[in-house]
Amino acid sequence: MLRHAIDSCIAAQGGRLSAMTLVQLRHFLSLADTGSFTRSAEALHLTQPALSRSIRALEATLGGALFDRVGRRSELTHFGRDLLDRARQLVHDADQLALAGERRRAGHASVLRVGLGSGPGALLSTPLMLRAAQPDCGVRIEILHSDNERLIEALRRRLLDAVVIEMRSFASHPGLRIEPLVQMRGAFLCRRGHPLARRRVLGFEDLQPYPIASTPLGDHVGRGLVAAYGPQAHPDVCVRLRCNELTHLIDVARQSDTVLLAIRAAAPDLVELPVQPHTGGGARFGLVTQAQRQQAPALPLLREVIAEHLHD
Repeated sequence: MLRHAIDSCIAAQGGRLSAMTLVQLRHFLSLADTGSFTRSAEALHLTQPALSRSIRALEATLGGALFDRVGRRSELTHFGRDLLDRARQLVHDADQLALAGERRRAGHASVLRVGLGSGPGALLSTPLMLRAAQPDCGVRIEILHSDNERLIEALRRRLLDAVVIEMRSFASHPGLRIEPLVQMRGAFLCRRGHPLARRRVLGFEDLQPYPIASTPLGDHVGRGLVAAYGPQAHPDVCVRLRCNELTHLIDVARQSDTVLLAIRAAAPDLVELPVQPHTGGGARFGLVTQAQRQQAPALPLLREVIAEHLHD
């Protein structure tokens, strides 16, 4: 019924959204994100009365209240929540249509916006950019490095075309297409010449005098470490250096006595330490896209780079 109401509104305007209707939808999306007329009005460079009139006009057009006042916040009604995804789609489609026309007129390349978790970021970012840098590629690459939650939110908001993340710390969301890719081995790593590098057998206690570094680790990794080495191996206890960017941690391990817990393939120049027992841990990566959205034309380029570089 909601989609019929919106489609009827579009049809009544000659089969396309008027500029005013698109502006109203943008105002609605901003207020849904901030929950505040004050903050949205500032972000949109409007007065609060003008924003209020725009929202009321949209409510009148659609035939229902979109927001409830809860204290100082404006929260979506049930009707507003039902409208939200459809409104995002309409505004996104309009933006993409305008952008496609601009790019065509300017002769710009196709754009691929990719979100990469810490492990995929270390393994794929440089090869992906090198591929796009080739004169005959015809693809412009935009890469966002972040944690799973932020990457998935950016994907859902259509700010990204695809994300590659660690799957075992990912909670599935409706509307997303999940494609398992590969499982990769994890290890304790150090620089060549490290005091531990020549030891043939090590226990976890041998690592503890040295700084241990890692990216934020999922609960499954923490449980595996504790099961293998005891409570002192829980990441919240043993990890001294934690960073979302694995490449920075690799550089630290190359230049110090830091021991790095990471995907083995991410740092082939580092020495793998023979810590016993081996946990059998690692990372299971997957490619996530939006199920109801046409895939980006340049997505095959990402798949090619994944096939070439995301493996042990």
